[in-house]
Amino acid sequence: QVQLVESGGGLVQAGGSLRLSCAASGRTFSTRAMAWFRQAPGKEREFVAAISGNGRATYYADSVKGRLTISRDNAKNTVYLQMNSLKPEDTAIYYCAADKASWSSRPDRVVEYDDWGQGTQVTVSS
Repeated sequence: QVQLVESGGGLVQAGGSLRLSCAASGRTFSTRAMAWFRQAPGKEREFVAAISGNGRATYYADSVKGRLTISRDNAKNTVYLQMNSLKPEDTAIYYCAADKASWSSRPDRVVEYDDWGQGTQVTVSS
């Protein structure tokens, strides 16, 4: 099991930027695919982006393509989500998740991930 701690959330105006970070414990970080999900009030948890263990493969939800970028630094056991051109509909709690595998044929599924962080709130004002 890996411990995940998100940070970097906050309040930003529409069109602004934020960078979320997720720090992971343990020595197996580079072998695990990582992902970001989000959940708005009254809605189900939604996939945002995923990245393979070696960082060479990424996958995005259509709603965030071209605006949000996932990356990782395996030397620092950290995964990032750079968020640009933010919209009010991006408002949600953002969760970091870790898969036991280095990649998945369905990286957008909640059930693929074994460990979750506590979440960080992102609020985008109009």
